Amino acid sequence: MGDRLPAWASFIQSIDCIISIDALYLGPTLADLKLKDLRYLVAVADTRHFGRAAERCFVPQPTLSAQLKKLEQYLGVQLVERQPGHVTLTQAGEQVVERARRILEASDEVVTLARAHRDPLAGTLRIALLPTIGPYLLPRVSQPIRKSLPRLDLRLYEYQTVPMLEKLHRGEIDLGILALPVQMDGLEGRELYAEPFNVAMPDNHRLARRDTVRVDDLQGETLLLLEDGHCLRDQALEVCNRIGPSEKQDFRATSLETLRQMVATGAGITLLPELATRGAYGHARGVTVRPFARPAPVRHVGAVWRKSSARRPAIEAVCKSIAEHAK
Repeated sequence: MGDRLPAWASFIQSIDCIISIDALYLGPTLADLKLKDLRYLVAVADTRHFGRAAERCFVPQPTLSAQLKKLEQYLGVQLVERQPGHVTLTQAGEQVVERARRILEASDEVVTLARAHRDPLAGTLRIALLPTIGPYLLPRVSQPIRKSLPRLDLRLYEYQTVPMLEKLHRGEIDLGILALPVQMDGLEGRELYAEPFNVAMPDNHRLARRDTVRVDDLQGETLLLLEDGHCLRDQALEVCNRIGPSEKQDFRATSLETLRQMVATGAGITLLPELATRGAYGHARGVTVRPFARPAPVRHVGAVWRKSSARRPAIEAVCKSIAEHAK
C-alpha cells in the first residue's frame, strides 16, 4: 500500500508519455525551413544545373550542393537526382519547388510591402519589356521617369510574352510592358498607348513614291516576319490576313533590326511599329518607311502586374510617365 502511487500521479505520468511520443513524431515545420535553402532549390529547378544555380544565388557551388543535401536530409526525402552533367527533380522535388515558389514570393512581398510603406516611390522595381518595345520605348521614357521618380531604381529585362508572364506570376519581375491583350489570370493591367504600324520597303519599291499605303496595296508582296514566339509576328499576320501576302518561308528574323536589314537588301517588305521608325531608326540606309492610310492598323501596348503586388504606387507612377511620354 505504501508503494502504490495515487491516481493523480498515474494521470500525470500518462500525460508525460503522450507529450514524449508527440515530440518523437513531430516532423520538420515551416518555421524551421530556411528561405535561402528554398531559393537554392528553386534556382536548381530553373537552371537544371548546380553551377548556374550557384551563380544565380551568388554562392560557391559546393555551398549550394551541401545545403540542398541538408535540406533533403531534414525533409527526409530526395528532391534532386544528381547525374553527371544533368540534374532532374524527383516527383517530390517538383511538388516542393511549386510550394517553395509561393513561399518565396510571399516572403518577398512582406519585405517589399514594408519598404513600400516607408517610401512607396523608392527601392527597386523590376520591369520587363518585349524585345520589340524596349529598344524603342526606353530612350523616350527613361529620362522622364528618372526625373519624376528619382528614388526609384529600375531594373530592366527583355522577354517575349510567354516567359514574361511566367516570371510575373512567379514574382521574378514586378511589371511587364507588352502588347495587349494577354491572359490576365491573377493579373491586373492597363493600356499605355496605341502604336500604329508602318510599312518598311526597299528604297526602289513601287510604293515608296506614295505618302501613305493601304493594306490592300500589300497584296502579292513578300512579307518578312519575326520568328515564332514574337507576338509582333502574329499581329503582322493579322493585319495582312485579309489580303494574303506571301510570307518568305525560308527566313525568320530574331529582331526588328534584322528585318530592317533584310528589307534593305530587297528581300521583301515588313511592318514596323511606329516607335521603331522614329529618330535614328527612321533613317536606315536603303529602307523607305511609309505610314498606313487612316484608319491605320495599330498594336495596343500595355502594362500588367500581379493583383497582389505591394508595389502598386510605384507601378502606377511608372505607367503614368510612360503613357505621357511614349507618344
